[in-house]
Formats: sequence, structure tokens, C-alpha cells
Amino acid sequence: MDLPEPEDLTSLVLRTDFSSAAAWEAVRAAIDDSHENPFATYVSDHAFKGVSVQALVDADAAADDDDALCYLFVADALTMTDEEHSLLAVDLYDEPGRTFRVPPRWYADVSANLTISNMDFAEFADAADASGTFRGFDGD
Repeated sequence: MDLPEPEDLTSLVLRTDFSSAAAWEAVRAAIDDSHENPFATYVSDHAFKGVSVQALVDADAAADDDDALCYLFVADALTMTDEEHSLLAVDLYDEPGRTFRVPPRWYADVSANLTISNMDFAEFADAADASGTFRGFDGD
């Protein structure tokens, strides 16, 4: 399984749950409405249906260096059913398989900072609340 490449200066948002087209559109709208600039490359391909975090990590590890990703965001079953539509952020580089959730409200901040390597995945993961969800830094 090859992971898709995100468009330049965007992050990959990979759909793995196909239970509701309406929920997927709501997730996309919530992300797009969170900022005026596009920060997402959306992939909705049934080849990724139900794929595990470990399978994503393994696929990235098998990729050529030029095709490897550092992170991605997963729209999984919880994303589709959660009122906030929190995405699962997955580290593929420093601590492959480390995750945290991020609601669309904070998606653009996380995506932009990871895309330009302004911040590390761990900085966001370490700032996640007790539920494992990043909701901004103190004072945001």
C-alpha cells in the first residue's frame, strides 16, 4: 500500500471510515471553514477502508525516502461520529505511530506548523489534554 502524497504546503487527510458520506463532507467543511487558506489534501479511497495506524506506519516505512511522509491526519470512525469531528494525527517520522486527536478548529495551526517544520509533532502531542486531544496551547 502506497500512501498518497499531499499537495505542496498541505497535509494529507486520509479517510478510513466510509460509513457516512454526509459525515465526510461535514469533516471537510469543518476543516476548510477553519482557515481561509487550504491546508488539506483530502483522500477518500476505499483501499484505505479500516486501515490501522500500524499499517500506515509500515507503508510509510516501506516508501522511498522521497515518498515518505512525516505525519498525516486520519478521518476514522471516531472522526465521523464525534460531534467535533476530531481527526487522528499520526506521527510517521520521529515516533512512528504516536497519535493525538485534533478538532478542525485547531487543524490549520497544527498542519501549517508541521508542514513548514516550524514545530515538531511531539510539541502538539505533548500539549494534548487528558483525552489525547490537542485543543490549542494555553492562552489560545
